[in-house]
Amino acid sequence: MDDEPLSEWAERRYAKVGRLRAIPLVTGDGPRGAHLNPDAPRVIQRWNGYSWEPHGFASNLAEAKRILYPEVIESPAPAPAPGSAPKLGAGTGKHRKPRAPRSER
Repeated sequence: MDDEPLSEWAERRYAKVGRLRAIPLVTGDGPRGAHLNPDAPRVIQRWNGYSWEPHGFASNLAEAKRILYPEVIESPAPAPAPGSAPKLGAGTGKHRKPRAPRSER
């Protein structure tokens, strides 16, 4: 039998209330991966704790992502300037093999 108390199960279930997902509107055997039809319109659905309910509409994948992930994505850090790259010559780091004594060289 399951050892998880009912209250912990309920907490996990209700923590997901309000979660959104985008389902492409395509013919066939049902929803497929988002990358397969990026230009297809999407229905935005919201989890209410028991089932997925209609929440909105998006005309394509890019618009759906803006609805699902509204936080502003910062651009990646700029690449280091040329000449400022780390030097990869002989070093004394722990990952380096110790140099052999002069008599063995």
